[in-house]
Amino acid sequence: MTRWGILATGHIAARFAEDLRLVPDAELVAVGSRTPESAKLFAQKHDVPRAYGSWAELAADPEVDAVYVATPHSAHHAAAMTCLSAGRAVLLEKPFTLDVATSKELIDTARAAGVFLMEAMWMRTNPVILRLVELIADGAIGTVTSVQADFGVPGPFPPEHRMRARVLGGGALLDLGIYPISLAHLLLGVPQHVRSWAKIGPEGVDENTGVVLGYDSGAVATLSCGIIGATPLVASITGTAGRIDLPAPFFRPDSLTLHRAGAEPETVSLDVPGGGYQYEAIEVQRCLAEGLLESPLVPHSTTLEVMSLLDTIRGQIGVDYA
Repeated sequence: MTRWGILATGHIAARFAEDLRLVPDAELVAVGSRTPESAKLFAQKHDVPRAYGSWAELAADPEVDAVYVATPHSAHHAAAMTCLSAGRAVLLEKPFTLDVATSKELIDTARAAGVFLMEAMWMRTNPVILRLVELIADGAIGTVTSVQADFGVPGPFPPEHRMRARVLGGGALLDLGIYPISLAHLLLGVPQHVRSWAKIGPEGVDENTGVVLGYDSGAVATLSCGIIGATPLVASITGTAGRIDLPAPFFRPDSLTLHRAGAEPETVSLDVPGGGYQYEAIEVQRCLAEGLLESPLVPHSTTLEVMSLLDTIRGQIGVDYA
């Protein structure tokens, strides 16, 4: 049995708590927040036995094996460091931190302490995404030449909302753009060429962002994200012998469609119950049972490579969170 704690009490924390009920041998035993009132309300709603009014109290609970950190982006580093320093395994919401330097600090701390740490890039644990990777590895569409993906939401968000607040790591890139960028990285690796443009809002964060990644192989990835208009939320992966389409939302698909020349389209559908967050928890528990300090599905190297790419894009579009 893996005993879970949740650090934070917002929307994503609630969705994770609900999906944790779908995970065999998982028990949600504690929640921590900056205030006792928030922690108690969350605990009552989700039947959590213990509620703590500080991060440190949650991290110090000896009956917690792993902590899911779901704070706003700007608090990820401090919250995760609190848990790692107490010896708790950590599943840390994406983006890992606000930049690659602080991400590396967390990974170095976890490795030095011998504590498990994983970015909660749940897309990479989704069973349809894993099937996508298998199909491409088996040559189902030949050599990948193009990845296209978008993630735009309509808003509107007030200036103080986390999606617009610069000090909270707001804007489209870190919250939404990380998904299409992570998909391109999963399938094509680190690009050799990066070109980005964004419309910057009055708060100093990106409202609408386009990214083109180029690879010396000749492959390209065309990606977009935004907080001022709803996009289809789909992805398409083209190869020399076919194409695979992911339906909306591409980061939590329950099917994919394979197109090959001279053949009828083939749709692969899988049962993805709940919100889909359970798969990252299952992966954490599998790793802990095997004594691993990082996940093969979401390794530390991937986290650092994607964060470095996000840093490059932020530099090109002129966004910082200081």
